[in-house]
Amino acid sequence: MNSPYELSDDMPVYVISVAASLSGMHPQTLRGYERVGLVSPRRTTGGGRRYSMRDILALRQIQRLSQDEGINLSGIKRILDLERQLDQARLVAAELRAEMSLLRNELESTRAVAARLAELRRSQTVDPAAALVPVRSSGRVTFWQTAAKSAAPQQPTGQPGDQHGAAD
Repeated sequence: MNSPYELSDDMPVYVISVAASLSGMHPQTLRGYERVGLVSPRRTTGGGRRYSMRDILALRQIQRLSQDEGINLSGIKRILDLERQLDQARLVAAELRAEMSLLRNELESTRAVAARLAELRRSQTVDPAAALVPVRSSGRVTFWQTAAKSAAPQQPTGQPGDQHGAAD
């Protein structure tokens, strides 16, 4: 939303009487659907119900399934749950397709670098301008040493006095 005055489909703005009118139902029917878990309107701080456009569309679908298809409320609840799961699976699939596309592009790029490297190896080019990765030469070299674990001097193995050396 770009403006605070724009409404999304999830914005809970409709009171129960308006939601009932928009969905073609009685307010008591909406309360019953809420009790069985078919819809979940948001609540105001005073406890009043507020329905979103998405809730109203769900109510219309519930009415269609109930009246036109003859499906009972537990069946409708199962259908709605499965549709939510399907929507989530579709979102995950879309995310995975996007990630797979990125990985394919990365793989193609890696293959191109590998082909270039193989070509350079075959031609045994030593030209620095043909290097795959430019490296700046610096006069500094850093050596890493691990700290000594014991302060006691150790004798090299195989020296006289070595208790672990070869047998006499």
